[in-house]
Amino acid sequence: MCDYMKITGITKEFIMQEDRDFDSAHASTLLELKNGDIISAWFGGSWEKDSNVAIWASIRKNGAWTQPKMLADTRGIALWNPVLFELKNGRIILFYKEGATIPEWRTLYITSDDMGESWSKPRELVEGDKSGGRGPVKNKPIRLKNGNIVAPASLEGETWDAFVDISEDDGKTWQQSELVPLRRVSYNPQMIDRPYNKYYCYGKGVIQPTLWEDDNGHLHMLLRSTSSAIFKSDSTDGGRTWCTAYDTGLPNNNSGLDLVKLPNGYIVLAYNAVGNLPNYYKGPRTPLTLAYSDDNGASWKELCVIEDGRGAFAYPSIICNDKNEIMLTYSWNRERIVYCKLTYTL
Repeated sequence: MCDYMKITGITKEFIMQEDRDFDSAHASTLLELKNGDIISAWFGGSWEKDSNVAIWASIRKNGAWTQPKMLADTRGIALWNPVLFELKNGRIILFYKEGATIPEWRTLYITSDDMGESWSKPRELVEGDKSGGRGPVKNKPIRLKNGNIVAPASLEGETWDAFVDISEDDGKTWQQSELVPLRRVSYNPQMIDRPYNKYYCYGKGVIQPTLWEDDNGHLHMLLRSTSSAIFKSDSTDGGRTWCTAYDTGLPNNNSGLDLVKLPNGYIVLAYNAVGNLPNYYKGPRTPLTLAYSDDNGASWKELCVIEDGRGAFAYPSIICNDKNEIMLTYSWNRERIVYCKLTYTL
């Protein structure tokens, strides 16, 4: 095995055409089905938070995407951030958020036993939850070597905090971890030369973790932050407790990111490789870049640039298979969702 990765092929295509039933599409998720088809879901409507924003999905069959189908209706309340996952018995579960505002979120889910052709009625993930949403918040859960499912989660109130939800019974019940410790420092936009400490997080905090388990059974998460950098936290007890989050040195524009662990152990990260604008708490959502780590996240090398034009190319969702293929979806100017497939050699 070489100490480098090389992309040998890349294709990109829109999942939906310009003539569609929604003006805006965002926050996609994808899953490879047992028959090799790809299913992707996203939220679509007039704009984020609007009462007509529903959960939509499409399946890539025989090289073409099916007409987008509404999987979850709004009932007059905005829906957000779908996440796909496959259970041990082959059942597909689709988690999503419901709420007029983010602090009001509750997590619902629907299931499919026929590879996404039909879906159950929605159920609440954690009955009576009033916390602002349990379970996966943007990125896919992972299954640990011991069989547990760990779902990356976060809360967005006056402060932003991350945690995970753990299921020991294949998604029937969930236990919330402790919040990820964070040294939050008040953000002053006039503070040009902010004191650097890798444990300082400026602004509201961290959200939307993405996870992997290493060969020693330890868990790691990378986090979106308000501090112009991707933060990281680590766990040695299956995700129940986490170390204080720290700056990785990778830039972050206060937008979503995602990663996947390849069969050989490499980690591939999809993110906007840019920090916040000066004196502002957000940055541009371009370029969209892939990086990889061959040392369990200690260092990163650029793999390729997916998009680098003017616009917003963001909120990636990334998966892989055992055929040296990486697949991702992402938002294209919040109008449509792009599906990208890459092949690689090691």
